[in-house]
Amino acid sequence: MTDPALTIDELAREAGIPSRTIRFYQSKGLLPRPEMHGRVAHYGPEHRERLRRIAELQDRGLQIKAIQELLGRVERGEMRLDEWLGMEDRLREPWASDEARVVDAEGLGALAGDLRPGRLADLIRHGLVVRKGTSFLVPSLALLQLALRLEAAGVGLDAVAELQRTLRKRLSRTAEDLAAPFLAHRPRKGAAGRSPPLGDVLRELRPIALDAVRLVFAQEMERVLREWVDSGKAARAGR
Repeated sequence: MTDPALTIDELAREAGIPSRTIRFYQSKGLLPRPEMHGRVAHYGPEHRERLRRIAELQDRGLQIKAIQELLGRVERGEMRLDEWLGMEDRLREPWASDEARVVDAEGLGALAGDLRPGRLADLIRHGLVVRKGTSFLVPSLALLQLALRLEAAGVGLDAVAELQRTLRKRLSRTAEDLAAPFLAHRPRKGAAGRSPPLGDVLRELRPIALDAVRLVFAQEMERVLREWVDSGKAARAGR
């Protein structure tokens, strides 16, 4: 060790955690074995660094079991920790061009148009607007704008809300089915013989995946509407 060895209590003070937590990490194999000087265990810089990494991963929301599996893969040389951290940052990036916004009554009127009597209650009932004291939270500007466009085209808010529930239910299952093969993608090695960081590859795959979903959905809508026309459903729906 390159600097003075620490007892478990000294390491605990430096790390700002109880000694029993260090013992727990040792029991789970999360810490390297300490050096034994007689019957006293001594810890060094690699233990401090590992505790720092564990705390960082916990701050990112990982449970102990997940940290154990991740660090095990790192130690086996299956991946680098900095590569995983980069990939995790990429996974947290939003896919939708959307944002939430808090506005006052005047700002809400500018976003939602005419707030005639009962209109605000409808927006709140369908979750498009949330009252926050004297202000209003719009959880999804894009969803509100989409609802208003559908309403302008003749689709009522009740139907829009039902459409949203249907799409979310069906597409959430699709997203779950596609996530595993999407994340299992292994980037090809470049000219230098090294694979690019997986996080960068996922960033490149994201617009491709979105384009694929839009294309397939558009093709399926074309198929369904052609069937409506051929079967006469379209004429009955027009009435």
